[in-house]
Amino acid sequence: MMRLHLHLLSDSTGETLENIAKAALAQFDDVEVLRHFWPMVRSETHLERILGEIAQNPGLVIFTLVNPEIRRTLETRCRAIGLPAVAPLDPVNHALSSMLGQEMKARPGRQHTLDAAYFARVDAIQFTIAHDDGVNWENWEEADILLAGVSRTSKTPTSIYLANRGFKVANIPIVPESPPPSTLFALKHPMVVGLTTSPERLIQVRRNRLLSLNQQDETSYVEHEAVQREVAYARRMFADNGWPVIDVTRRSIEETAAAIITLCNERATGSGTRAE
Repeated sequence: MMRLHLHLLSDSTGETLENIAKAALAQFDDVEVLRHFWPMVRSETHLERILGEIAQNPGLVIFTLVNPEIRRTLETRCRAIGLPAVAPLDPVNHALSSMLGQEMKARPGRQHTLDAAYFARVDAIQFTIAHDDGVNWENWEEADILLAGVSRTSKTPTSIYLANRGFKVANIPIVPESPPPSTLFALKHPMVVGLTTSPERLIQVRRNRLLSLNQQDETSYVEHEAVQREVAYARRMFADNGWPVIDVTRRSIEETAAAIITLCNERATGSGTRAE
């Protein structure tokens, strides 16, 4: 297995840079990556300390630095020791500058400005946490999205991910022995989305959950026929109400959320379609 030192330098939180690096590294196998993360790099003094670490652990340098003097120093020093230094946002910034006829503003972390969108996202996160697992169903009409599904179909993590994208999300477990409140079937504003998965995958996830809690795994919660009936009951409810359905069996949280956002966009434009 190859070992790679990866130096990530940002003049802000580094969130964008980390996501870029993660997406790129996903395309390569058998690589042991040693990440060196350097956020809030805004002075030559700070950069000098980092350059010493880079020299001791040579590898790939990826940066998002808008200060021209600091980035020039970084590029010059990396070139001197024979290391590649890549600024992944440069092509996008150059293209935007050309299309818009404007020079880019050298303002670090501007995407994290505390504007109305930021506070709306905070509000969405707070709402979502307060409406997890069927709680506070009286306020469901205020949600943008309501996720319904049997236990362990990734409702909560998907809800939190969507909340970070600015959506107010509520979720409810579908349990045959305990029907949901009638409010669920009369909602006007939220888009209700059903999450489902294969019984086999569901049993595996539930068994792992029970093991992590040191509980016995010989219950109807993981019994194959009972789980099949449970999944069928939920799918029948989704179909009877015309709710779009997403099968999360082979989907990551991010992929499920992306599919839901697509459904929201289609609903907003009147071109909604069912999903699986």
